[in-house]
Amino acid sequence: MNSSMQRFAVAPMIDVTDRHFRFLARLLSRHTLLYTEMITTGAILHGQRERLLGFNAEEHPVALQLGGSDPAALRDSAQIAQAYGYDELNLNCGCPSDRVQSGAFGACLMATPALVRDCLRAMADGTDLAVTLKCRTGIDQQDSFDEFLHFIDTATDSPCRTVIVHARNAWLQGLSPKENREIPPLKYDWVYRLKSLRPQLTIVINGGIRTLAEAQQHLQHVDGVMVGREAWHNTYFLADVDALLFGDKQPPADRIAVTRRYAAYCEQQVALGVSLTALTKHLLGLWHNVPGSRQFRRHISENAHRKGATPRIIEEALAMVSHSTE
Repeated sequence: MNSSMQRFAVAPMIDVTDRHFRFLARLLSRHTLLYTEMITTGAILHGQRERLLGFNAEEHPVALQLGGSDPAALRDSAQIAQAYGYDELNLNCGCPSDRVQSGAFGACLMATPALVRDCLRAMADGTDLAVTLKCRTGIDQQDSFDEFLHFIDTATDSPCRTVIVHARNAWLQGLSPKENREIPPLKYDWVYRLKSLRPQLTIVINGGIRTLAEAQQHLQHVDGVMVGREAWHNTYFLADVDALLFGDKQPPADRIAVTRRYAAYCEQQVALGVSLTALTKHLLGLWHNVPGSRQFRRHISENAHRKGATPRIIEEALAMVSHSTE
């Protein structure tokens, strides 16, 4: 993978970054690297693969995030994923949820760096795709940069050359996943220091980043920036990424035109049996904090679930928005 793809990415988010959200995000930015939700090796090996792994060609570049801790299962999952055409495979060592811990993967893997190394080696053995790692600065009350550096050095004794660091510790007990995104203090300086000490690695920073101005500041110190919840709550901000971070001279995408293109996509997906609610939930963040947006979001939310509703409700919602906002 071209390391410039890592310059800006939308984080993998459960119940958010499905194929429909990624299709919408790609209408806003041609260059942003998009990630799937975390998908476990068990789901890939034993579940409905097409539903889990299938995606639209328009989504490229798109990366698959894997959850697992068994090297053989990760190798087999990587082989399966390659056939679907992903651009990158990422190992989750950052999610602190109880469900993930019970499966002995996610953030708790930071306690076993040699196993993480073996997992990354196995993923690389199973594919010729780029293999990357997403982790935290540590777990629980760990406050040793040297321990963090040891984890990174051990993990990257593998074909992994890109590390995405959520610049907070993950507290495995006492905090919910939401609180784990907000309460542990940010350690941006640790990520900057990691890049200065290991310049051969591509280092991407994640955590608490809400504006492209902040992203530009981080890019003075690291190779890439990953944004999470802001891309969900305020999706249209992705329209400025290409110009500000990639130097793309194309004019930014028009919010109304993007909404209509996504409505056409919804028509196709509903015809294939996809729930209208699952599709339209992604439009709510696209219309954040603009005149008329409250009416737009309300019309979508109140009508998408109704029996007999069709994607026409999107055009109805657009009629409630002031076109002068563009």
